[in-house]
Amino acid sequence: MKIVNVEAVTLVVPMKNPIKAPISIPYADELEKVVFKEYRTTLVKISTDEGITGYGECMVRLSPTSTRDIVEYIKPLLIGKDPMDTELIWELMFGTMMNRGHYQGFYIEAISGIDVALWDIKGKTLSLPLYKLIGGNSNPKIWAYASSIRFRGMETMLETAQKFVDQGFTAMKIKIGQGYKTDVMAVAAVREHVGDDITLMVDANCGYDVKTALKIGKELEKYNIRWFEEPISPADYEGYRMLSDSLDIPIAAGEAHFLRYGLKELIVRGKVDIIQPNVCRAGGVTECLKIHGLSSSFNVPYLVHTGSSSAVCIAVSLHLAAAFKDCFIFEHMQSDWSKDQRNPLRWDLTPLPIKSFENGYIELDNKPGIGLEINEDIIEKYRV
Repeated sequence: MKIVNVEAVTLVVPMKNPIKAPISIPYADELEKVVFKEYRTTLVKISTDEGITGYGECMVRLSPTSTRDIVEYIKPLLIGKDPMDTELIWELMFGTMMNRGHYQGFYIEAISGIDVALWDIKGKTLSLPLYKLIGGNSNPKIWAYASSIRFRGMETMLETAQKFVDQGFTAMKIKIGQGYKTDVMAVAAVREHVGDDITLMVDANCGYDVKTALKIGKELEKYNIRWFEEPISPADYEGYRMLSDSLDIPIAAGEAHFLRYGLKELIVRGKVDIIQPNVCRAGGVTECLKIHGLSSSFNVPYLVHTGSSSAVCIAVSLHLAAAFKDCFIFEHMQSDWSKDQRNPLRWDLTPLPIKSFENGYIELDNKPGIGLEINEDIIEKYRV
């Protein structure tokens, strides 16, 4: 089998109305106009001479055409290669920029999407779902949490929490980062509303300095929070170590880190309790298998990150969650950036490979590869 074509497709869905930043970001009044002006992604489609096609996603937050251009530029490296040779192809792609210091950023996001598409082909070729191909159990059931309760006023937050409970979720995440008093008030209100039987976690999206995060973390300990996610800057490894040593709440991070090298720093220097790489950013399936080996050697659980990606990223993340025994819960994205405009890249691009959802648990389907059924109409409608 040989690769005969590699196509990168950028999809953009403009926001009809401006929105306030639904997560904690610095200089929100200015940055929200760029960061949250659209839903966006870049997909990778790889075709073979045997008629088998694979899909992947390059996780992007800005300038999605950048990853598209990178994929198109390195396309000649892949033409004629055997798509089953995922390790060789990954090293070949990484080698083009390795000695230039590109260990993170757009380039790694681009090769992540390519690698995911190759694993989709590999699973289809062998007639195996990806989770089975990389060692997962048959007919797995995965505990899932609803992500996320975004801060849009107390009444809306509680309505969202109740919606998640009504949908059958037994765990959910609260976005914080609005300030000490507001955050504590919000978490206390959600805890009182849903009761003690619902698992809660909080996510500050890097919104605090160390001392503020420590102060908030100490206050949140009384509400039985499962983990405190990205409390501070991704690069502040010493700060992460201080928080991990000082708080009883487990510290989680990793969605902003790339490759095994960045995650190693987070584990060894940052001493975090949980890592959360995004497979479509951190190097693809090939690299995430290595990251999982690294984290397991330090007894640090590996939980997948999905975020506001398209359904392709969510689907491949489900497979990793099913394959990794220490991935004790899955981030099941339920809320969009805009409360008034749904994200068609999440809801309409492809059905997720989910057989059932009951009592907070996802039962995965057993379709080969990632199990995608891409809606070409959505691609044609939103491609740029």
